[in-house]
Amino acid sequence: MLCLGIESSCDETALALVRDGRPAGQVLYSQADVHALFGGVVPELASREHGRFIVPLYELLAREHKFSPGDIDCIAVARGPGLLGSLLVGVAFAKSLALAWRKPVLGINHLHAHLLAAGLEGELKFPAVGLLVSGGHTHIYHIDSPARFSLLGRSIDDAAGEALDKFGKMLGLPYPAGKYIDRFAASGGSPMELFPKPYLDNDNCDFSFSGLKTAAATFLKSRPELRFQYDEANCLPVPPGGSAGLELAGICASYVHAVAETLRIKLARAIERIQKTAALASIILAGGVAASGTIRKTLGEMSLQTGLPLYIPSAALCTDNAYMVAYAGELLSGLGLAHSLSFTAVPRGAQVPDDYHAAFGYRAF
Repeated sequence: MLCLGIESSCDETALALVRDGRPAGQVLYSQADVHALFGGVVPELASREHGRFIVPLYELLAREHKFSPGDIDCIAVARGPGLLGSLLVGVAFAKSLALAWRKPVLGINHLHAHLLAAGLEGELKFPAVGLLVSGGHTHIYHIDSPARFSLLGRSIDDAAGEALDKFGKMLGLPYPAGKYIDRFAASGGSPMELFPKPYLDNDNCDFSFSGLKTAAATFLKSRPELRFQYDEANCLPVPPGGSAGLELAGICASYVHAVAETLRIKLARAIERIQKTAALASIILAGGVAASGTIRKTLGEMSLQTGLPLYIPSAALCTDNAYMVAYAGELLSGLGLAHSLSFTAVPRGAQVPDDYHAAFGYRAF
């Protein structure tokens, strides 16, 4: 089976091919440099850029990988959650191809696609507990199969990635700041307990990182010397010299440690709840923030403690990409599912169906 995947949920425009569960080619345009000028993603600008690039990218994919419409078995597109204007570009393009080619089309939950992405590199074991950690979402799912997800916990304000980016902004780092914080934290030695692990004094699996962000802002307010400078010649942030630089590395390590430990504690809580009534076969960690070395190490240690294997996509599959969308589409198509052409984009904050078998708009074909 050959599935064409389309991703346009935020600031990456991507199209990819997945053949029989393995990557078969991708083209991707990232708007990160455009939005860095504004310190974050500008929704109107993002949708305009998707509109500019989606057709040329499709033409490039067809040229480079030499496929024709007749070779495609199904089309998959990220329908949400995400920026509504951006999603509409991808959904409209996917529907147009499906109508013109008379091919089945599937609207994919962007978050589910992240969690399934590790399956592109090896067989996943279900049922699983999945932790999705990205700039806009921090969710925990009980995953019975690629078609059945149950939401156990979610971010109720700032997601983990958003908390990292905002902390980076306080330090003078460019957007997106998470990768710089993680890289610099690695040189900070053993992390100190400088910051609280937020929203743990409860019995739920939800996340709230706004308190951590506020604690960091309060801490840094009296220490203006703890800031990065930007080296324009080399296009890199540079830490202050001497003891201030060493202290800043430790502060970054402490902040990432607080995020990682919060994720671990909430995930352990979810695992304990699931295992009271059902068996688990694995843990899945995914999303852009899953590229963090600290978070990978923390969850790796947890995997050893629980005896559950941990699946994490490679770094290239952690960030938004079309391979994960095409792969999710291929799995669902293999179950005989597809959408009617009446399906719509679902923006951030709205509920995207977690059970594809029961979802309105899906049909067997």
